[in-house]
Amino acid sequence: MDFKTEFKPLTVQPQEIEGKSFEMITEELGEHPFTTDQYPVVQRVIHASADFELGRSLVFHPRAIEAGIEAIRNGKKLVADVQMVQVGISKDRIHKFGGDVSVYISDPDVIEEAKRLNTTRAIISIRKAIKEAEGGIYAIGNAPTALLELIRLIKEGETKPGLIIGMPVGFVSAAESKDELRKLDIPFITNIGRKGGSTVVVAAVNALSIMAQNQN
Repeated sequence: MDFKTEFKPLTVQPQEIEGKSFEMITEELGEHPFTTDQYPVVQRVIHASADFELGRSLVFHPRAIEAGIEAIRNGKKLVADVQMVQVGISKDRIHKFGGDVSVYISDPDVIEEAKRLNTTRAIISIRKAIKEAEGGIYAIGNAPTALLELIRLIKEGETKPGLIIGMPVGFVSAAESKDELRKLDIPFITNIGRKGGSTVVVAAVNALSIMAQNQN
């Protein structure tokens, strides 16, 4: 007896898959505390991670969505903490408004300075970024030390970002860095706990850029 069955690939278009996924997310998430403006970010974070607990743990500064859209539409620079975040962001929508996505962690001068000061490249990359990205968006998904350094520089009056998307993942200082971020009176999108990472930060940025593009 031949038990072989012919595999027939799905012919559903990507847009249909995404649409169906969003419907399933809305149904499974149920009641939630997020505003109409915040929900597209939550939805895309859950879509990217398949993690409803992570989605429910998101926290938004009251001006986060407005500030993010404004920064994108004004062509402000977007700073990623690592290349993985930079690569994942849909840049066409950022470029449309004259913005760009930069990452400094592998720059030769950053590497050299980190060695000289015996500190992390993530910290030095943030010190470099604030000189070039005033009023921009910081997308931090991997390096708690980068987020903590950015918070320190804000408190010392060295910089004032337009928005911080701070969701570093990990066990050392990840949750703590997000706790500190939520104390700032600067627009932010973050979450509670250890979860996070490049994928969810990229999802949040892409949600904002879609909203910026669709805004009349």
